[in-house]
Amino acid sequence: MRVIVNIAARVGNRLLASLPALFGVLVFTFLLMRVLPGDPAVFFSSDPNAGPAEIEQLRKAMGLDKPLPVQLTYYLRDVATGHLGKSMSTGQTVVADLVERLPASLELTFIALVLALSLALPLGVVAALRPGSALDHVVRFVSSLGVCAPTFVAGLLLIYVFYVVLGWAPDPTGRIGAFDAPPPGITGLLLIDYLVVGDFASWRSALAQLILPATTMALFVLAPLARMTRASMLAALGSDFIRTARALGLSRWKVIVSYGLRNALLPVITITGVVFSTMLGANVLVEKVFAWPGVGSYALDALLSSDFAPVQGFVLLMATIFVMVNLLIDTLYGVADPRVSIR
Repeated sequence: MRVIVNIAARVGNRLLASLPALFGVLVFTFLLMRVLPGDPAVFFSSDPNAGPAEIEQLRKAMGLDKPLPVQLTYYLRDVATGHLGKSMSTGQTVVADLVERLPASLELTFIALVLALSLALPLGVVAALRPGSALDHVVRFVSSLGVCAPTFVAGLLLIYVFYVVLGWAPDPTGRIGAFDAPPPGITGLLLIDYLVVGDFASWRSALAQLILPATTMALFVLAPLARMTRASMLAALGSDFIRTARALGLSRWKVIVSYGLRNALLPVITITGVVFSTMLGANVLVEKVFAWPGVGSYALDALLSSDFAPVQGFVLLMATIFVMVNLLIDTLYGVADPRVSIR
């Protein structure tokens, strides 16, 4: 019980320490959106022939006629009360839009991360067991190939090969097939919701829709994960405790997995947290290419239309997720190595 209380206290201290960073993100994003070219009042004017009076009236309604410090004060007050503003594009509150679209981005990012880890860990271990061999060079070439190509290029290539040429993949037009009905909104994660209601045909369809965008994201992060696994395994396999384990006659499998891989996982866990946060923010172009209704495409559409509130809400959401993921990684660090504890 005392251990749990100590962990909870440390987590609370970490959250308090992250507040200045989140405040800085809020202020920076707010100022950045105000210096971008374009007038939202002109863009969102319903009448294309609207005169200066109508545009000025809309500007007052959006609060853009007030001095910048006053706008910033109002914005910080609204954020403190949980109100992130209203999207002029969708007509809904930003909170409602983000809650509706976040599960799509999370599902895509989780599946892509699992796919990347399932490839990167074996590849990194195999490369570390045979350093300098042809297999090592092939692993490094394959992992580097994915990060060299921009995500939208890799996505378009996958669509061309597997949808246009081979016809194996479904049309890249979102999360649900054209003839499938959406499941009841239980979690927002389609793979889970279809399983809960027992609709296995739609579950397979949703999984098929997910494969190409998830593969695109996995290729993007395969290189850092595989390279970190390889480097960590090389360091672990050259350690004294590995030589001792071999001298004691332990099996090769036990030495590699129980002693080598477990000690090599600590830096991999660290970079996995960074990679997950990066993927969630970098989903913007992938979601756009595959018409994926996530928060990334939502923020990009809002940015193109000078809709300030959704972009500010998206950046704040990403910063918050980044803080929470790093906190979770710190906690997992202590689980993987009891000598390490979050402070």
